[in-house]
Amino acid sequence: MARQRDYSINQLKRTIEGGGIGVIANGPNTSDMCDFLGHVGFDAAFIDFEHGGVSWGELSDITRACELWGMSSVVRVNRLDEAQILRTLDQGASAVMIPHVITVEDAKAAAQACKYPPKGTRGVAGSRRAYGVTDYFRKSDDQAQCIALIEDYEAIDNLSELTKVDGIDIFYVAPSDMAASMGHTGDPEHPEVQTALERAINLVIQGGGIAGTLANDSNLDKFISMGVRCVGVPWQAWVKNSAEKFIERTRLD
Repeated sequence: MARQRDYSINQLKRTIEGGGIGVIANGPNTSDMCDFLGHVGFDAAFIDFEHGGVSWGELSDITRACELWGMSSVVRVNRLDEAQILRTLDQGASAVMIPHVITVEDAKAAAQACKYPPKGTRGVAGSRRAYGVTDYFRKSDDQAQCIALIEDYEAIDNLSELTKVDGIDIFYVAPSDMAASMGHTGDPEHPEVQTALERAINLVIQGGGIAGTLANDSNLDKFISMGVRCVGVPWQAWVKNSAEKFIERTRLD
């Protein structure tokens, strides 16, 4: 008799829907690293197809490692492309993060690419997450998340309309690309950029959307107080800071 199993729950989605704040571990996340991060307690690991060195051949193993710990996998594709989003989800991603969502048309295309017909346009195939799962297509539609990256200054004025688009689970406001789009490349802390980020976050929340952004120890409380419900944190910064402090203790005057 063929064995059956449950569809893997999207922990990031569950945390947010339960009223909590979803935490994504950003970094060079290989399958081994995700296996380590899983027991720390992160809701999700970030896998980067836009700037990172991950290959398609590695992606299934990375998402499997996340699933071993009940941790979600958030994969950033390098562009809004239906075929690429399809392949990412079929390789086991829990969520797809899509760059440069600027217009309502962008948001609709992104959302529809993450859902099977009749809700969307995702091509129908039995991916590895379908093995042994009954009612797979409905469960996949229910669990897969679409995360729109708001990283262009021109997108801010469209947010009131973007938040009305069905199927965008998180509007993730990205500081570095936002800074670049404003002529402040490499300076996301510039006051003009910080004002734009805060305006974008407030517009998402006012429109009834879930706001996300990149956070660190110094600004986390501010974002939580604003109502941000999803934060990404670069874990390598913690390693660097702790390592520097440790090394400093070994240096004799």
